[in-house]
Amino acid sequence: MRCLIIDDEPLAIELLEDFVSKVPMLQLVASCSNAIEAASILQNHKVDLIFSDIEMPDFSGIEFIKSLDIKPLFIFTTAYSHYAVEGFNLNAVDYLVKPIPFHRFLKAVNRAHELLILKTEESNIEKPLKLVDFVFVKSDYENLKVNLDAIRYVEGLKDYIKIYTDSPKPILTLCSLKAFEEKLTKDFIRVHRSFIVSLKHIHSVQRNRILIDSKRIPIGLNYKDEFIKRIEN
Repeated sequence: MRCLIIDDEPLAIELLEDFVSKVPMLQLVASCSNAIEAASILQNHKVDLIFSDIEMPDFSGIEFIKSLDIKPLFIFTTAYSHYAVEGFNLNAVDYLVKPIPFHRFLKAVNRAHELLILKTEESNIEKPLKLVDFVFVKSDYENLKVNLDAIRYVEGLKDYIKIYTDSPKPILTLCSLKAFEEKLTKDFIRVHRSFIVSLKHIHSVQRNRILIDSKRIPIGLNYKDEFIKRIEN
């Protein structure tokens, strides 16, 4: 499990780093002294588990976890037990009170590992095969029928999406990328926060890019593992 440590106390970070080094299933991505630094790490690295202190300057651990749209598993580490209820209300894996004994740390990590396995198994369940081979989308003042086989890729633009098909001009419609993704079959996959692609229309994969027709589409770090698994299968 790729993990991240957040704590404003250097001695607390040093202890957790030592604990992490003793557990083979853990891989430390980074240690941060504040939540703002941690947010920057999460933008560029995939993290499965966060160890976070609660009382920190400017931005508390609880505020930080609440701010995340996609939450990794997280364990609170703090000197104050009165935050426990709020921590568990956020679905924390565990709540470790300092000074943290190694056996409690290991118990929390094992619990996180079990939850991660369960989460991975659920995410690997394939979408049921849909019998329909088209969708209707509203563009300008009409509802257009779009054949799924014709869709090359879809690009998200805040509140709108662009659907690129075998026609020269893309279709612009008011819809979120997530909502449109739910209409698609297992022949499509999200590869970036702004792109969904058709597996059928991929010409090649070049490092962190996908080539469809003449368009080079980036592969986001958070989507890369699942994409590689799909194309290998």
